[in-house]
Amino acid sequence: MFAVMLTITPYGAAGEVTGSAYLVETDAATVLVDFGMFQGDKDDDARNVIPGRIHRNSVDAVVLTHAHLDHCGRLPLLRREGIKCPIYATDASRDMAELVLRDAARIQEGDFERRKRRAERLGHKLPRNEQPMFDEEDVERTLAQFRVVDYDLPIDVAKGIQAVWHEAGHMLGSASVELRILVDGNEKIVVFSGDVGPAKLPYLRDPEPPRRADIVILESTYGDRDHKSEQETIDEFCAIVNDAHAKNGKIFVPAFAIGRTQQILYYYTKLQLAGRIPVMPVFVDSPMAIGASKIYAAHSELLDEESSRMAEVGNSPLRRRNVEFLETAEESKELNERNGPFMVIAGAGMCNAGRIVHHIRNNIENPNAHFMIVGFQAHGSLGRKIVDRVPEIRVMGEIRNVRAQIHTLGGMSAHAGQSDLAAWFGAMADSKPTVILTHGEDSARKPFADRLRGEFGVEPILPVYAQHLSF
Repeated sequence: MFAVMLTITPYGAAGEVTGSAYLVETDAATVLVDFGMFQGDKDDDARNVIPGRIHRNSVDAVVLTHAHLDHCGRLPLLRREGIKCPIYATDASRDMAELVLRDAARIQEGDFERRKRRAERLGHKLPRNEQPMFDEEDVERTLAQFRVVDYDLPIDVAKGIQAVWHEAGHMLGSASVELRILVDGNEKIVVFSGDVGPAKLPYLRDPEPPRRADIVILESTYGDRDHKSEQETIDEFCAIVNDAHAKNGKIFVPAFAIGRTQQILYYYTKLQLAGRIPVMPVFVDSPMAIGASKIYAAHSELLDEESSRMAEVGNSPLRRRNVEFLETAEESKELNERNGPFMVIAGAGMCNAGRIVHHIRNNIENPNAHFMIVGFQAHGSLGRKIVDRVPEIRVMGEIRNVRAQIHTLGGMSAHAGQSDLAAWFGAMADSKPTVILTHGEDSARKPFADRLRGEFGVEPILPVYAQHLSF
């Protein structure tokens, strides 16, 4: 019996950027597209649960667009609650998800142990909601549920639902997912953009959007603007590096371990080879980034032509003599005593965890230090406060005055800007699909809705959390 109803419900990334999760229901099957973690402040942490509607449904499959934490971070909660359905993802996404989820479990367990010791010293008992969301055992069980898929190859993921993964150009293994759903005996094509990358992003192939759709769920992270041009971004990058080198300064780059770290190394290498910036030490202060770089090397078949050529002639950005990968916390701490000039690339990208937090605490009051912000900073995150140049910030329980030099390099974003997003949608526009804008704050998705309305004559839907959209 064919499905006669289709409902799509966002359980995250609806009027915000993190927590991507979409429940797709028909009379025949239930599929979850992504199940990401909310990131930002403590209020966001409290939303990292399994919504009741997902609890009550028998989820037949999870379809993963890519392995950033805000798209895969709640997957272990499903396994912890006994939901054992297959998780479909590209090979590289599966490898990256293992890296991301293991790291998230370690961070949670470490934070819990610190809070527990502090509570014991004060004679308190931690409440249940202070427990880690999941542990490494939950991650191990989750990974066993993964099923690897190929790009551009349709596969059956549930009764009456086929899925096809298209290159999204956002991170290694990322995809836009096309669901072909039988509704009352007819095929309805629902496309989830995932996160769309800009054209010519280092290492990655350009996005390849589907050509037809009935419904498009489209991200709008930067729907309100285009990024600075690559040339403007490179010029600004050079100016920061050259200034820091001339004044023996230190540069700190909060960067996502997957994608952004490798991108910065790519630009640094290319500009060194061109003679535009000097050779100086670069420290990749992130075990997770080290692991991600190894995965990049293992999936060289996904790299674009320019990155492949650089590696072939011995100029791989991941294997430069002046680039040092710091495995241990002790190596990271030694940077506090080291004189500049040097650059540190450390996670996490939104400054909400990881070694970058220690560097912020120790250097944010230094007027000769540079903090180079190269990625989106969610509302409420420490990184957002730094970008907004809040005079005082709280770091690891301590108040710090922001006196360092703050730079925002939007042109290094792995998200497409407004024009690239519109062009991506344009590939499907002739089929007159219903458009649902998600994964963007209202300040970004409302201007993007205006552009789509004017350029393509569509009337985008801007859903809120848990809003049921029936088709």
